[in-house]
Amino acid sequence: MDEIDDVIEELQHIPWFQELKPAHVRRLASITQLRNVKADEVLFREGDKEDFVYIVLDGRSGLDLYIPHRGKVRFYTADRWEIFGWSSVTPNVRQRTAAAVAVIDSRVARIDAVEMRQMCEDDNELGYRVMRRLANVVAGRLLVTRLQLLDMFAHPEGKNGG
Repeated sequence: MDEIDDVIEELQHIPWFQELKPAHVRRLASITQLRNVKADEVLFREGDKEDFVYIVLDGRSGLDLYIPHRGKVRFYTADRWEIFGWSSVTPNVRQRTAAAVAVIDSRVARIDAVEMRQMCEDDNELGYRVMRRLANVVAGRLLVTRLQLLDMFAHPEGKNGG
């Protein structure tokens, strides 16, 4: 089995990819790398150039942002089969708006965002399916963020015990 077949096998387990045509999975696999990351390894930093979309295969990755007068705040933890770094697929974002770090030893799929964007532009069916899934991810993430903001405003200056 060659490297692309290993990637295809991993991607086929992810619910996000199960509705895609085999040809679409193969194309996405061709721009995907599988990586093992150690606990506390930084995958990207806030302000970095947008370059990859990540999917947790095993483990967990935390998403952090810096808030003046509060410091680093973890606003989301991505678990198995969750996608993060999705803003890099949007056409106008040019830098990371958060940082990502492995919470525990993990395995991730890293997809080239520039190539993925181009594939979506070139193949409207693939683009529709990918963007529909990303829209669901964004909507879910906005709900979580909204609830966290409500909690932060209810407990200003970090007085919520954390």
